[in-house]
Amino acid sequence: MAYEAVWMKNPDKLNKFELYKIEKDGLDIIRDIVEKYAKEGYDSIPEDDFNLFKWAGIYRQKPNTGHFMMRIRIPGGVLTSAQARVLAGIGRDYGRGLMDVTTRQAVQYHWLRIENFPDIFERLASVGMSAIEACGDCPRTIVGNPLVGIDPDELMDTSPIVAQFEKFFLNNRDFSNLPRKYKMSISANIYNNASAEIQCLAFTPASKVIDGKEVIGFHAMVGGGLSAKPHLGKQLDMFILPDECLKVAIGVTTLFRDHGYREKRHYARLKYLVADWGIEKFQEELIKLIGPMPPRGEDRIVGWNGSYFDGVHKQKQPGLNYVGLNVPVGRTSSDEFDQLADLADKYGDGTIRTTISQNILLTGVPDEKVEALLQEPLLQRLSPNPNRFMSRTVSCTGNEFCNLAIVETKEFARRVALYLDEHVELDQPLRIHFIGCPNGCGQKHVADIGLQGSLIKTPNGMVDAYDIAVGGTLGPGAKFNTVLKGRVRGDLVPGVLAKLIEFYKAGRNGSESFHDFVHRVGIPVIQEKLTEILAAAA
Repeated sequence: MAYEAVWMKNPDKLNKFELYKIEKDGLDIIRDIVEKYAKEGYDSIPEDDFNLFKWAGIYRQKPNTGHFMMRIRIPGGVLTSAQARVLAGIGRDYGRGLMDVTTRQAVQYHWLRIENFPDIFERLASVGMSAIEACGDCPRTIVGNPLVGIDPDELMDTSPIVAQFEKFFLNNRDFSNLPRKYKMSISANIYNNASAEIQCLAFTPASKVIDGKEVIGFHAMVGGGLSAKPHLGKQLDMFILPDECLKVAIGVTTLFRDHGYREKRHYARLKYLVADWGIEKFQEELIKLIGPMPPRGEDRIVGWNGSYFDGVHKQKQPGLNYVGLNVPVGRTSSDEFDQLADLADKYGDGTIRTTISQNILLTGVPDEKVEALLQEPLLQRLSPNPNRFMSRTVSCTGNEFCNLAIVETKEFARRVALYLDEHVELDQPLRIHFIGCPNGCGQKHVADIGLQGSLIKTPNGMVDAYDIAVGGTLGPGAKFNTVLKGRVRGDLVPGVLAKLIEFYKAGRNGSESFHDFVHRVGIPVIQEKLTEILAAAA
């Protein structure tokens, strides 16, 4: 440890896990998994060490009978076909062929066992990949523009910056013991396709006239995050040149490490420090670490597309295209990943890209090959032209595998989307996100309609139910959605949503979006309609 753990000056103010992390750094668990636990078996693992497994990208899988879920880092969401085949093989050999694309552009497995991990780590390393620090109190997978390098709407190629961050922070023991999880994004796309406002630290496209010449660079937001108490990131008053991004990131991360809260884990995210200090004090402390910075320039974000890219689109390279494929609720398989790798090599540039909307892109497809690609059988399920609601439905893992989730979400979300596509015609995209607990991995707070799982008591016992929130968006005018009163029993959710959406259709002005409709008519009007729908369903 090359720094002073200043928080240890008052050890009586630390939670129990903080004391354990001082005794054993999270990165040490990698060695223990390979050299000890994989050989001695699941029952040999001390309870405290299960919490450190997160630094290896690993969580115990519900119902805690010896299986694990695991996340793989995919910085910026860009994979080679060779990497995709290795991921497919791991899933096939150890994860029952199941693979999920997550809202942080990662790939997630289930059904893994402790004895599998040495081989998994070795396979990942063979293609330059890692699960290390995909989870844990450390800098997690860096989210980026999935169209990096090919994007007509990016101000610069940010892949060198993502790679620089990955090289610096990964396995760096100066930053492997943070107060809690720490999430960064880097994108120069003008449609905010890395969802900057909900990151701990986000770099967004900006420009500034310096010495009479327009210079492209970044602004930075700090203190965003979701969970039970969501916060929108606040913008620092500084213009950041591309080669200064890492300096700023080191400074922000150092402030979080040294001053972030370590007494209560539910109050340990960077968002709470930024909120308590205020953005002015936070910037003052940052400047003490990194030196003076020029003030903000011009924001270049003009909207938010939610990182959706269905269909065929022109790249900035003449004659080449990228094809956005819908992965229903992010769930795919080893067989499909192998096929994607084959299609990437046969029709494209050998690259597969994952998005924070849980979908996949194939890139570098020449004009003359597009039609043949669209005829491939895989594109019947992973469709470039998905149905309206299925195309915009996102779900967390749910209680099928997650110990924190209260309800099942993946299959339920898929069935709700199918119902809506069968019963509601809509000419506007409408984003519906499902989460199984307050942690918000499915990012329900920023959805047009967000559903959070809960339970309600009925004459037949406790049953799944959902709280409904409406009106979220990011980008200019970013706003979290508002939770409506009236918990909806699970079996009623499809019909209730259909009626709410029909209410929107009947009352909108022209092509008005759902978000704009909600904020024009007001939450009380939407609440009144939901209350009416629930009364009729009772």
